[in-house]
Amino acid sequence: SIPVAERDRIKKHIRALKIRARLIQAVREYFSHNEFLEIDTPTRCPAIIPEAQIDPVTSEDWYLQASPEQAMKRLLSKGYGNIFQICKTFRKNERGRFHLPEFTLLEWYSVGSTYLDLMDQCRSLIRFIARRLECSDPITYQGKPVWLNKEWQTLTAEDAFERYADLSLETALEQGRFDEIVSFQVEPHMGVRTPGFLMDYPARLASLAQLIPDNPEYAQRVELYIAGIELANGFTELTDAREQRARFEKENEIRTAAGSVPLPMPEKFLNDLESMPPAAGIALGLDRLVMIF
Repeated sequence: SIPVAERDRIKKHIRALKIRARLIQAVREYFSHNEFLEIDTPTRCPAIIPEAQIDPVTSEDWYLQASPEQAMKRLLSKGYGNIFQICKTFRKNERGRFHLPEFTLLEWYSVGSTYLDLMDQCRSLIRFIARRLECSDPITYQGKPVWLNKEWQTLTAEDAFERYADLSLETALEQGRFDEIVSFQVEPHMGVRTPGFLMDYPARLASLAQLIPDNPEYAQRVELYIAGIELANGFTELTDAREQRARFEKENEIRTAAGSVPLPMPEKFLNDLESMPPAAGIALGLDRLVMIF
């Protein structure tokens, strides 16, 4: 016989898995209704996008994807139109309260869109999921209400530093402390009463994003937060292959300076970028979203 405590634990896990299954079904329903094509790209790749802050997981002499981004953008370049994918992704040396080395990612790309459109899509998606899960408004996470149908919080990175940080954005960048300050001083205030967007990141922290035309020190990057937890990261996509190569080379320089191994250039991706249409894309951590719901 199974002890009572163990039976209760199993029942709790089954309930969570049922919520997860319904949530993933709602995601597919939402994107199908909005005429996005669900696709499935390889998990194991000969080259991945070089990013200074991400250590890849190797598989023999290839890599397990940290994101399906490069494969999905290559499909965009071939004319596949609006696409989405639910897949497993891998990042080395990531384990903590909100981090695992293997996790489930929802990623989507919208042709002819910008990061402002992504924000609208995030609002629509989260509210749709809540309806399908028959959630009341507000939802409750760890005993605190989060209102989904009220106006969502929106802050630029510069405004967030002025409001919540003990030093300026410029100083944080100079001292290499941007991520630290965001994690410990800004994020706890994001998405608390309503979901929130943190947007217009410094250009040096958005290697795959278009710059803001009238303010090129900043990039068209946005992150989504609920209850102080980062859920999604997206941007208006950079489609200039020459500029993208230069940014990848800079990311590898940062990796080398930090003692990490530089990553090979994803040449096929860079070649296809020449014919990629204007688009916006975003990656959302499904495990974190399930946790909140």
